[in-house]
Amino acid sequence: MSRADPVGPLSATLAGAARELAARSGLAGTVVGVGVDAVDIERFRRVLGRRTRLADRLFTGGEQAYAGAASDPVPRLSTRFAAKEATMKALGVGLGAFPFTDVEVVRHGLDAPCLVLHRSALELAGDAGVLRWHLSLTHTDGVAIAFVVAEQAQGKAPCAAS
Repeated sequence: MSRADPVGPLSATLAGAARELAARSGLAGTVVGVGVDAVDIERFRRVLGRRTRLADRLFTGGEQAYAGAASDPVPRLSTRFAAKEATMKALGVGLGAFPFTDVEVVRHGLDAPCLVLHRSALELAGDAGVLRWHLSLTHTDGVAIAFVVAEQAQGKAPCAAS
């Protein structure tokens, strides 16, 4: 004799409620792409040390200022570099599709970091129908990781271009 799964109907009900809430709030969207990237922090530190002007090619002034406020800026720069590469992956394009500075990781106070796209990256995202980005950053002593989801969505993007 098999026992009925009491969680199954509850899971289906909760999933349905979540979909309905997202639709009513204007937050429902279609995933256009997903990207993830990991950066070895010490290797990135060595590359930045050997190529002194590289940071200017990879990061906006705001990103460099944010990272420079930390006692060790390299972990912050590493997560931002990972976010830029993850964004390229989410858009389905490779290196060289746009300058790295066309993707900016922005933080406002204690809010979660978010992506702001500029120039050619913004144009590519528009062509793909991306209206909202989801970003998660983390790092350990050795590795920086970024996870990006590009979404076609109703509603307002959490960050506005500057």
